[in-house]
Amino acid sequence: MLVDETGVREWSRLVQPQTRIPLFIEQLTGISNEMVAGAPLFAEIAEEVQQLLQGRLFIAHNARFDYSFLKNEFKRLGMAFQPTVLCTVKLSRTLYPHYRQHNLDSLIERHQLQTKERHRALADAQSIHQFWMHINRDFPAQGLLDTVQKLINRSSLPSQLDPMLIYDLPEAPGVYLFFGENDLPLYIGKSINIRQRVLAHFSADHRHNKEMSLSQQLRRIEWQETAGELGALLTEARLIKTMQPTHNQRLRRKNALCAWQLQQEQTHVSPTLIWADDLDFGAQQNLYGLYHSVREAHKALRSLADQHQLCLAVLGLEKVVQGRPCFGHQIKKCRGACMGLEPPLQHAMRLQIAMQKLKLAVWPYPGAIGIPEAEELHVFDHWCYLGTARDQTEIDELLATGRPVFDKDTYLIVSKALKKAHGVILIK
Repeated sequence: MLVDETGVREWSRLVQPQTRIPLFIEQLTGISNEMVAGAPLFAEIAEEVQQLLQGRLFIAHNARFDYSFLKNEFKRLGMAFQPTVLCTVKLSRTLYPHYRQHNLDSLIERHQLQTKERHRALADAQSIHQFWMHINRDFPAQGLLDTVQKLINRSSLPSQLDPMLIYDLPEAPGVYLFFGENDLPLYIGKSINIRQRVLAHFSADHRHNKEMSLSQQLRRIEWQETAGELGALLTEARLIKTMQPTHNQRLRRKNALCAWQLQQEQTHVSPTLIWADDLDFGAQQNLYGLYHSVREAHKALRSLADQHQLCLAVLGLEKVVQGRPCFGHQIKKCRGACMGLEPPLQHAMRLQIAMQKLKLAVWPYPGAIGIPEAEELHVFDHWCYLGTARDQTEIDELLATGRPVFDKDTYLIVSKALKKAHGVILIK
């Protein structure tokens, strides 16, 4: 059916399928092999179909099925087919969220639509047109227009992607993966609503250089649903470190990891840089900050010293001749611990107070724990993520694998999660 300002027109053709119609399809649709024996091939009517659809909104119930069928047929003939698509299943769900069923039979019964020859293309199109007329009576014109525009808005999707992708993307928590040419990983992200977040990448209102670059390089999108936000965070961190996508920087694997440890040196307490290979980061009491380089650690300590008027010489960040003031004292940013003007104990106490906000939490359990999320259990041991289990067998398998290397991103994720949920002790 074609509907525009000139009215409603109907167009229908039987097509030779080049194979026998199965009996159950014949019984369902009423179309027999005899009826299509002399029908044209799709190739013979393809140009006519393309012209009829040119510049029109393609509306179908469960639109992916109809769209995919036509797209594949056009593709075999070397013809492009990328219409703007509106799925009336999605439309019904949006307009009538209080109903559970939104298949065409449910719409026909619910809205008392008149139909005959059910499961025939033209009859189904007539039912959809009646549904369209029904919702135009039920909803204000502008509100309905806004809803339709939201559902069909694919103008910002990269042109090389299947436009029906928006109907496949789940509105659920998980991670999504962008791939470029030759399946090169471009970007991995997470969200509590995969569909919403993926489409936001290509929204014209939010586009910047990074999004533009992704849009140009993108060739394929995959996703993995998770039980919730915690699962999405953990999966994102793991996949980024494993796959090293070119547009992710923050969570990419950095093997070196160090922290400050306060140690007594003669009369003063000063921080010493300790590397992860030398300590058990999940069990040590006296560790502050997590850094991937000496430069990063020194920068953080200098910033702390500047904020709290600590002595760079006592901290080991500046060398001075004994009895001479450090540079900070000369510009009144040091209280004189380097010259004995501030007692070592007082400087040590101020240092410990200043470092407190950087202190690493000690693993608060005697062994491994699980944090439940929906039907899954995320298993951890000393801030390390062992994996996600769904039953006791999987839990036992994860515990048997041993503890992986301490990871800063996992530590931050788990420490935040434990503020909201209590872990289930698995090993004492």
